[in-house]
Amino acid sequence: QLQLVESGGGLVQPGGSLRLSCAASRFTFDYYAIGWFRQAPGKEREGVSCISSNGGTTNYSDSVKGRFTISRDNAKNTVYLQMNSLKPEDTAVYYCAAGLFVQGKCSMDPRLQNAWGQGTQVTVSS
Repeated sequence: QLQLVESGGGLVQPGGSLRLSCAASRFTFDYYAIGWFRQAPGKEREGVSCISSNGGTTNYSDSVKGRFTISRDNAKNTVYLQMNSLKPEDTAVYYCAAGLFVQGKCSMDPRLQNAWGQGTQVTVSS
């Protein structure tokens, strides 16, 4: 079973940056598209970004487009989310998830993912 572990969360001031990592434990990692999701208190989990299994396709939600960048290193079984120009409204628990999709595709729909990490807290506050 694919296991995912997020890291890199923390407290940052508005306008600051963080880089989240999602490390996978299984050698078939490169079969999976990976998505980043977040959930703020009292809100539903929402898709933030996703990347296809070969890294050729990336998608972003409108709220993070131009500020966040997703990338993957299949040799290290790791996906990254570089978050710049952070805003207080980015505060949430961030999760990565893996899904099996047609090659070249990924999804930011939480219902379509096959495995989840435990989450990492990101707090943007002065």
